Amino acid sequence: MVDRKGILGAGNWIVDHVKVIDAWPSQDALANIISEYRGTGGSPFNVLVDLAKLGADFPLTGAGMIGQDEAGDWLLEVCQKFGVNTALIRRRCEQPTSYTDVMTVAGTGRRTFFHQRGANILFDESSIRLETFDAKIFHLGYLLLLDRLDEPSTSFGTRAAELLQNASKLGFITSADVVSEESNRFARVLLPALPFLDIIFLNEFEAGQALGVTIRRDEQIDVPVLLQSAATLVAAGVRRWVIIHFPEGALALSPDAGRIFQPSLQVPPDLIAGAAGAGDAFAAGLLLGYHDGRPMEDCLVYGVCAAAASLRHPSTSGSVENITACLALADDFGYRRPLL
Repeated sequence: MVDRKGILGAGNWIVDHVKVIDAWPSQDALANIISEYRGTGGSPFNVLVDLAKLGADFPLTGAGMIGQDEAGDWLLEVCQKFGVNTALIRRRCEQPTSYTDVMTVAGTGRRTFFHQRGANILFDESSIRLETFDAKIFHLGYLLLLDRLDEPSTSFGTRAAELLQNASKLGFITSADVVSEESNRFARVLLPALPFLDIIFLNEFEAGQALGVTIRRDEQIDVPVLLQSAATLVAAGVRRWVIIHFPEGALALSPDAGRIFQPSLQVPPDLIAGAAGAGDAFAAGLLLGYHDGRPMEDCLVYGVCAAAASLRHPSTSGSVENITACLALADDFGYRRPLL
């Protein structure tokens, strides 16, 4: 039996153009750009770079599509800098490298995204030969932002579900993340993939969209709805862990190992520069622990500490540090009051 090691991250490869603005304007009004940065974007790009910065001592490999342009050159240079294997990142001339203009309000860290789908629309199951890699975890993201994989499949519901089924048969632990799209596509795209996933990451908005419920009401988490939503997703077929994260913390629910809630860190508001990468930093921290066989309680701590570290810079990965430094933030800031 192959001794699997490492994480293969596939899906959206995006260059983020982060612009910190003084306020969000009304239609036809003006906002001032205070500062701007170029950073990593998309689930595999963010997660793999975060894993490298957290100190992962196992192989990191990326798979996806980028353009034949300067943005694609920069993306590959960043991967090389952090030791991410780019053998499965293919270049095409039909589309530019995908990018997102991220508008972050200076006083709140709230962000709004303007996205160019670019070469990511060309990525599908035929773009990646899973059988040629023996990574331990196959992480796919973002569902609802991968045009070809989101398409229907007669046998599996979606082409993403078919890809995840194939990954499972080959022996990968499968995980996936989704994008916070305001649409009625969530159930159609997400639910078919759940039986082929060991871990699914969602925030409270995404979980609510998938199930047609509202988890956050009046700026607070509706705990009974949160718990029922997690249970419904487990019942839909997730094999190991449903992970729902939100600013107050994260809930993990397993069909076999029960329920765990982990509060987030109380990061001082004056240290929050942007929340654009918090979800992917959380996923990276959790997957770091999970790959190394740590209990889910520890994995969740890794996740919330990595997410807290990411909040200190407007870009997604700019302030992520070694996991030891991230964990030390818990002593500096303390945890929020538990919801459960």
